Parts: sequence; structure tokens; C-alpha cells
Amino acid sequence: MATMDKEGWMVELRPITEDNFLDAFNLKLAAGQEKYVSHPIRSLAQAYVYRDQCQPFGIYAEGRMVGYVMVIYDYDVPEYDIWHMMIDASMQGRGYGGAALDRVLEYIQTKPFGPSDRITLTCNRDNIHALNLYKHKGFAQTGNADEEEIELSLL
Repeated sequence: MATMDKEGWMVELRPITEDNFLDAFNLKLAAGQEKYVSHPIRSLAQAYVYRDQCQPFGIYAEGRMVGYVMVIYDYDVPEYDIWHMMIDASMQGRGYGGAALDRVLEYIQTKPFGPSDRITLTCNRDNIHALNLYKHKGFAQTGNADEEEIELSLL
């Protein structure tokens, strides 16, 4: 099932490969957002380290990469974690974040790395737009926090 943004564009996830990783490097955060989310360059380094338990994705709409997200499986808990979701500064406000999150949740439902129904992410407590999106999608604060990052899990 395709997920559409608010302008009617299909939003899809495509794995990051040698064919599109430079597109991920060229994504830009909006001014002030660097305190909320890591750039895909850092995330892809983490994806290499955790390559047996994660999948980085480009978020595509309008035929081009508009964002980035990584899904990682924590075998210790076990749980699926959503890391570093971002939409390029020039593409924000079009519904791509919400549509991409729907696609991420669909991917996790296939349990690609192992069994778990727990889905967790962290978000900077000052990132009101992201917090509102996550709460709208059914995530709630767990009470766990690390400095400015609060943990949310899907209920």
C-alpha cells in the first residue's frame, strides 16, 4: 500500500545503497535543526557499524530523495528503534515526515531482524514539531530520558 503525503505524492522508502548514498549526504537540515537530529553522514557511519541489525533508508517523493531514516533492531531489549529521521529543509511542511513514518512502521511490522512488537525512538524535548508528529502516530513518552532526548514508544 502506498502512503501519500498531503499533496498526493506517493512516499516510499528505498534502502541506502552505493547508488544513492551521495543523495543522502546532500540532504540539508533546516536552520537550528542540527541540535535535534544527526545528519545522514553520521547515521550511515553507525549503519556500517550495526550493519547486521539495521537498515538505512532514503525517503522518496516526487521521484527524488527528500529525507532519511534508519531502523535498527536492539537484540538486548528486544525492540525496533527509529533513528535520525529527517526531511530536507527545502521539502519540509509537505507531509513527507508523517507519510514516511507510516512506511517505517509498515516495514517494522514485517519483523526483518527479529521478533518484537516494541517500537521506540528518541526525540529532543524542544523539537515540538517532531514530538507532535510522533504523538499523533500513537507514540507516548516512556519516562526515560538522556539529557535533552526523551524516549517514546508506540502504544
